Amino acid sequence: MGNKKTAYSILDLAVISKGKTLGQTLADSVALAQLADTEGYTRYWLAEHHNSDAIGSSATAILIGKIAEGTQRIRVGSGGIMLPNHSPLIIAEQFGTLGTLYPNRIDLGVGRAPGTDQATASAIRSDFYQAAMNFPEEVQKIQNYFSTDNITQPVRAQVAEGVEVPIYILGSSTDSAHLAAKKGLPYAFASHFATAQLMPALEIYHREFQSTNALAKPYTLAGVSLIIADTDAEAERISTSYYGRVIGILTGDRGPLEAPTDMTARLQQIIQQPAIQQMTKYAFIGSKETVKKKVKTFMETTQVDELIAITHVFDAQDRIKSYTLFAEIMRELNPEV
Repeated sequence: MGNKKTAYSILDLAVISKGKTLGQTLADSVALAQLADTEGYTRYWLAEHHNSDAIGSSATAILIGKIAEGTQRIRVGSGGIMLPNHSPLIIAEQFGTLGTLYPNRIDLGVGRAPGTDQATASAIRSDFYQAAMNFPEEVQKIQNYFSTDNITQPVRAQVAEGVEVPIYILGSSTDSAHLAAKKGLPYAFASHFATAQLMPALEIYHREFQSTNALAKPYTLAGVSLIIADTDAEAERISTSYYGRVIGILTGDRGPLEAPTDMTARLQQIIQQPAIQQMTKYAFIGSKETVKKKVKTFMETTQVDELIAITHVFDAQDRIKSYTLFAEIMRELNPEV
């Protein structure tokens, strides 16, 4: 791995565990971000999803402000804002304001997916599909609103002009790799669930990358699902909640995160199904030593600049423990450069 230092970050969906209120869930997110702030994490991103009993991060920009207010150093941002759901002007105003309140700490990650079902996408924005098709133009509009050159235009986002808020392109297919490379923007791949095209997407991005004032050379992030506990057996037990969520995503069940159960023979059998195996290819579950080997292999294989970890477990303390152990792993794997 040479002298390359790999950054590590958190992706949070504010997943609501069964029996917990939204208020408790959001308080847990603040507590986790405060831990991340002291454990060397680079950024804490929140993902936009809608119409789900299990996800509390739907008003993403508001939650970013809450997390930034409760932390000191860590960057806070969206992983991502689903841009076709929104007017680029409004997003520029929201993130320009956040960037003014928390200077040099706010990231704007944007994606093209709806983060929900078709009916909800239409309820959010009637011309959603047109906006999705025009994603490159929508990204350009945001860039224009943040530019001081926009001062002469009839439509402005005055609160965004000249504010330092880096834009990241998020993707789960090779389409986004072409766009991120062409625009010379950092690229975050959702390999924590969309595993199949990770390597082709990274290859395209590196091959086609055009440097800009914003970014001189390619910068890549990749999502991994992590559940780390004191022992392999304990990690396997608490992972049953995560597998239940994966099964729920594939079957259309949007209910809250269920409490862990024993890993039964039947559940083991279900997990072996190809769709679940594909979706969980980069789910690293086990003790610190077990996961460390898997993370090291992933870093060496992908050569990404940053890992962004997502941990779906039922208990907030188990999540804190998992992220504490992951920070230890990354400190041990990273050379002192």
